[in-house]
Amino acid sequence: VQLQASGGGLVQPGGSLRLSCVASGSIFSINVMGWYRQAPGKQRELVATITSGGVMYNAESVKGRFTISRDNAKNTWYLQMDSLKPEDTAVYYCNCDATMVAGTSLTRNGYWGQGTLVTVSS
Repeated sequence: VQLQASGGGLVQPGGSLRLSCVASGSIFSINVMGWYRQAPGKQRELVATITSGGVMYNAESVKGRFTISRDNAKNTWYLQMDSLKPEDTAVYYCNCDATMVAGTSLTRNGYWGQGTLVTVSS
């Protein structure tokens, strides 16, 4: 699976951004889609996930501000980020748990996108 993340940029505190991640390849199914972030000098942390059945998880730090969603038909998921704060500044990575077609068999693995930078600053 190849993941392509987009939508990052510079935004003022209180502003909004929408990140997108598109998966491509010999995909049988995408079981879990998610977003992680890594701020300078910090470890990568989970931001939000959504399962194939639509069950969502949000980290406490983003609850009420960020919303994850998915479009199964397009193998795409999104992270709507509202009320952004300077502490949200980070490189955001998309991630998925997917089942791929490999010849005549199926294989399930985790995959990462390349990251998109979000900077929240006035």
